[in-house]
Amino acid sequence: MPQITVDYSQTIGPAFDRDGFARALHEATVEIAAAKPEACKTQFRPSAYTAFGYEDPDEQGHAVVHVTLGLLAGRTDETKAKLTEAVLELLRKHIEDETGIVLHASAEVRDLDPSYRKF
Repeated sequence: MPQITVDYSQTIGPAFDRDGFARALHEATVEIAAAKPEACKTQFRPSAYTAFGYEDPDEQGHAVVHVTLGLLAGRTDETKAKLTEAVLELLRKHIEDETGIVLHASAEVRDLDPSYRKF
């Protein structure tokens, strides 16, 4: 815990500083949600195909990034909201796309199910 996944349109791959984002996200998660640094784990999953509205996907005018943070239960709604706002701000800082692609970024913090186990 926390389990973090970052799904993103691969079209922004070159513009996405994943190393810097992960480090900053782990620091924010420790500070805001009282996680342990060694417990922070992030997986990046590029999507080869992104569809947006009625746009022809071949135009690649839009890109999507969605970050999901799974935390053990017990954080307040205020803590979760503060963390999602921090995630969005970090995405702004770590994605520098100069190609004119419209970026759609979102984040959510969810409680891990009580059945969650790790080794």
